[in-house]
Amino acid sequence: MKTDLNIKVDIGGRPYTLTISRSEEELVRKAAEDVNNTIKKYSKAFEYKDMQDLYAMVSLQYASGLLHIESEKSFKDKEMKDKLMEVDELLSSHLKL
Repeated sequence: MKTDLNIKVDIGGRPYTLTISRSEEELVRKAAEDVNNTIKKYSKAFEYKDMQDLYAMVSLQYASGLLHIESEKSFKDKEMKDKLMEVDELLSSHLKL
């Protein structure tokens, strides 16, 4: 049985109400904390005229990180497939003997 949960998270000083599954709560709260820490880091490192600039930079950081992870995963998946094909060929050649 899937149970939805209403939670409030604070991002950049603003509250947001979300409806999530109970299993996602810890991850969502951790993500909100991480976003807030990143916003603080950018606001200390750079002078921005408004929060929109901070949000844009944080979004860009997370999006580029996600693309990097997806690229690594794709490479590792291909690498794994190639290794499995090698093992399959090796086993096939030994079974033919």
